[in-house]
Amino acid sequence: MMRYEQVPHTADLAAKIYGKNLPELFENAAFAMMDMSVDLEGVTSDETITLELEAPDNESLLICWLNEVLYASISEKILFFEFHVLSVEENKMVAEVRGQRIGEDSGRIHTEIKAATYHDVEIKHTETGYEVTVVFDV
Repeated sequence: MMRYEQVPHTADLAAKIYGKNLPELFENAAFAMMDMSVDLEGVTSDETITLELEAPDNESLLICWLNEVLYASISEKILFFEFHVLSVEENKMVAEVRGQRIGEDSGRIHTEIKAATYHDVEIKHTETGYEVTVVFDV
């Protein structure tokens, strides 16, 4: 199964994301966000952060998750590339994110994502698992 595919959007970035289950969908969404905005080639896993989040529904939880990963990446100056969702249940989640600490100007950022948006976000259950389209504000 493909992790994600970038889809055309007039002013921002958008991706259609796939997963066999909700944890994989959330992992692939975070990977898509980072992969579309930075050069991940050769990034190593020397930093790990645990995130615990809660939201009123799965769509809100997904957007909260993506924005928290983005915030942690910017504030901690870490390029995340490994995402392990340990649990998603009852609108709560726990995950570990791994990546490499970078300097102020690593030259790896090619598109600055400001936020994941709620624009038309709807997690759909399909025959093969789950899918969602997320629009990222750039």
